[in-house]
Amino acid sequence: MPSSIKTVAVIGTGVIGASWTALFLARGLHVVVSDPGPEAKNKLKAYLSKEWPTLEGIGLSEGASLSNYVFVDNMDDHLPNVDFVQENAPEKLEFKRALFANIDSRTREDVIIASSSSGIPSSQFVTECKKNPGRVLIGHPFNPPHLVPLVEVVPHPGTDAKYSTQAMEFYRSLHKSPVLVRQECPGFIANRLQAAICNEAYSLVNQGIVSAEELDITVTAGLGLRWALTGPFMTNILGGGGGKTGFKHLLEHLGPGSQVWKKDMDAHAFKWDSESIGKLDASVQEWLNTVDPNAVEEQRDSVLVEVIRLKGQSSTLV
Repeated sequence: MPSSIKTVAVIGTGVIGASWTALFLARGLHVVVSDPGPEAKNKLKAYLSKEWPTLEGIGLSEGASLSNYVFVDNMDDHLPNVDFVQENAPEKLEFKRALFANIDSRTREDVIIASSSSGIPSSQFVTECKKNPGRVLIGHPFNPPHLVPLVEVVPHPGTDAKYSTQAMEFYRSLHKSPVLVRQECPGFIANRLQAAICNEAYSLVNQGIVSAEELDITVTAGLGLRWALTGPFMTNILGGGGGKTGFKHLLEHLGPGSQVWKKDMDAHAFKWDSESIGKLDASVQEWLNTVDPNAVEEQRDSVLVEVIRLKGQSSTLV
């Protein structure tokens, strides 16, 4: 943990903000939390109590405690004293512009202001920051942040490189796996990949080629199972025979055929109209009649913890 970061401000305690709070507490940090929602304080308390046993199972850092956070009605009075800001406000551009201008004006000049924004680049909402917009960047997690290691660190063109480096070091100290996104792009990296897969998934179900349940089985029992251990590039390297020539061999071997698939995918791209969405939802509802999403979430998190633990024992899997 960077010695200069001891107190973190978490602004917004929805699904992402609450999860960040749990992680910060588990790593021994003091957390100042705010959210204008009328039930936000009680919901956060209940969430932290529910997730704390899982974090205990993973392993708590020295000083970790559920009592190390304070929920405040007005964050402004506390911003001068925090060492890092993790913002989790709604994805509304004008709202974020005003919010970041206020945070920028009240925090110390060298404090990193990171946004959990899932798609809006920070260059679009630092326009009103006057003190030091160069310390603003994206620190986009993957849900739930207290379990899934990925954080996308996305500087805007005016972000000073030293703050990107410090942010990467801070997230690593939380046992996260940060990646530096070198150029801003809408949706960043993981969500763009997810969107590409989901759009094709929606198309396949909408065409009646496969059900929603069977599509998910295709991913969880195949692609996703493998991708949890090796991403697309390493999977291709291994699929092409491994070694220095594996990747090029696989592309040369499967490339022509995959172009035919791509043309068909483009020709049958999912149409975002009410009829198509309704047809897609019908398949989803049929599946939901047989499964409890809350039970799925609990089982998912339990298995995630074990997968992450096992990957941590490997010297090559990331």
